[in-house]
Amino acid sequence: MRIVEVLTQPVRTGFFADDQAAIRAGAEHDGFAYSGIPITPGFSAIRQAGEALSVLLLLEDGSVAHGDCAAVQYSGAGGRDPLFSAEAARRDVEEHLRPLLVGAELGSFRELAGRVDACHGASGPLHTAIRYGVTQAVLDAVAQSRRLTMAEVVRDEYSTGADLKPVPMFAQTGDDRYGNAEKMILKQVDVLPHGLFNNEAKLGDRGELLEDYLRWLVDRIGRLRPDSAYVPRLHFDTYGTVGLVFGGDVDAVAGYLARLGEVAGPYELVVEHPIDAGGREAQIETYVRLRAALRRTGSQVKIAVDEWCNTLEDIKMFVDRGAADVIHVKTPDLGGVNNVIEALLLVRDRGLVAYCGGTCNETDRSAQVSANVAMACAAGQVLAKPGMGVDEGLMIVGNEMARVAAIAAARRPGETVLP
Repeated sequence: MRIVEVLTQPVRTGFFADDQAAIRAGAEHDGFAYSGIPITPGFSAIRQAGEALSVLLLLEDGSVAHGDCAAVQYSGAGGRDPLFSAEAARRDVEEHLRPLLVGAELGSFRELAGRVDACHGASGPLHTAIRYGVTQAVLDAVAQSRRLTMAEVVRDEYSTGADLKPVPMFAQTGDDRYGNAEKMILKQVDVLPHGLFNNEAKLGDRGELLEDYLRWLVDRIGRLRPDSAYVPRLHFDTYGTVGLVFGGDVDAVAGYLARLGEVAGPYELVVEHPIDAGGREAQIETYVRLRAALRRTGSQVKIAVDEWCNTLEDIKMFVDRGAADVIHVKTPDLGGVNNVIEALLLVRDRGLVAYCGGTCNETDRSAQVSANVAMACAAGQVLAKPGMGVDEGLMIVGNEMARVAAIAAARRPGETVLP
């Protein structure tokens, strides 16, 4: 089976692109928007509509495979690629990737995705979002050519040994921390609530607002959970703000996190990006020290890494140095889906929590592909995406995993057709 044509179409994402630097510096909400001047290059406003590019591969049997190029909400922050433009990406796909893809034989996903991921433009590697979306389409095309699900292709090509079953989902509240958290509890979400504590005003001068919220959350789980067997993992993303309010004092941050761990009991607590050290090496060193300080207190709080851990090389370094308990494999940041797969397997095989994440600013299609990849790699958790409404992301990711699991379970070993 060959690819006979490549089409592109700008489409919508599930959220917005936000200037993290401006928000962390104290930009105030103006309704749903933010007031003030953006700081990060490329932004025309602190919050602006997200952009995506759908890439459609026409196959010689008349079928169509597709994937979506999309970038993270906080583009240009933490060592990431700059703000994504769908029109600029469209030109790059036409100039650099269409010649590579048209006429290509759909043999190995791994081989063709590697060629896409290695493709360069005049100024260097193509934007991570482009490589992400085009390799999604390639994975879909290979799966269609073999009459398999995308998860089955990944499982077989990478010999992951995974049972194709749904993995725990992690939902995010956005700024509606209370109403959306209650939705999660009622729907028995595996990991919650994210919380979006992305500036010091939300955290509190000494972190007291997050602590108060955590007390509320633990109480509401106890009151609302429909099943006493429901014991979710609590996972908060703090965007480096804990380090800011404690002046970068690692021991003070560890003491604060240990206190949060006590408040969270009996639930496991994960805190993502408590300190932003400003660069990859500094981030690794800081998190090694932070985890050691937590161990000295006897705390079981886990540290999740996000910023400054954007590529497969970055992830290997954080894992090798023992700088985290949970690795957020932020799917759009790694470029090709092939890199996402290798990162998840690396993290999983080293005994850490492999978090197949991403961003609210993705699309329904990239979320479906991520669900397949998470299942095939037996990830520790997968982000319910896109959007910040909770229900939509849970539906898209959860339903895709349920369907794929049903198909895989009905398949006879070695067959590509259902009985």
